[in-house]
Amino acid sequence: MAQRTITGSSNLGKTIRLRRNELNLTIEEAASKAGVGTKTWSRYEAGESIRQDKLKGICKALNWHTFPSEEAESEDVFDLTKYKKHEAWSKFLEDDFGETAALSFAIGSDILLDHIHEDMEELSAMPPGSQIGQIDISFLKPYMPPQFLMKYDYDFLYALCITVNRLRSMARVGTQIIAHSVIEELALYLMVEFSRYLMEAECVELEDGWDDWIFDLFDDADLVQCLYSDFYLTPDHIYHFDHWLEDQFYTE
Repeated sequence: MAQRTITGSSNLGKTIRLRRNELNLTIEEAASKAGVGTKTWSRYEAGESIRQDKLKGICKALNWHTFPSEEAESEDVFDLTKYKKHEAWSKFLEDDFGETAALSFAIGSDILLDHIHEDMEELSAMPPGSQIGQIDISFLKPYMPPQFLMKYDYDFLYALCITVNRLRSMARVGTQIIAHSVIEELALYLMVEFSRYLMEAECVELEDGWDDWIFDLFDDADLVQCLYSDFYLTPDHIYHFDHWLEDQFYTE
């Protein structure tokens, strides 16, 4: 299912470019503030379409309170029934944790894959061993556990991509989704984080604790406590990067 976008136009591209110049920002500076790559920003100014989950970053970069919708026409209106036909809609998540969980999985996995592919494309043009901290703009970097930043190279992103696609395949056929490894837990966590803004922007009714479904799925919050705190992980710890690809949870 295609990402929902704002239809681009020469007028919209011109509006973005004029506002950037008004603020004395280079394309690189504007893209950095928006959390996108310079090539992506250049496409915006060329009048190409803009994904709705990118609008908040553009508004932040250009100091706009709201996006100039009068210059753009939405291609799509949010419709939950359409998302239920999404290739990554999980009947298991819908039945066990509710529609919001299934929706965040479908939306979040799309966005996560986009960010992974963007970083992989950048790394493929860099020397072997390069990692996402060396990319000028990586939307994935701020969401990754900081202790292991030097480990997030092309090979790791490839493994993460395969993991996301495997989870999407499980969702597609309606089987139970179980996180056996840290990388699977991390992938699910990132899906929720990346789905958050788009769901809010689409006026999806989100109750307090709507994003707790992954911790119910994991049966604990160890991922966040271990990877997103100031706790230093030694190599023998199960959440240390060296063990991310190992099946450790819910195994016989």
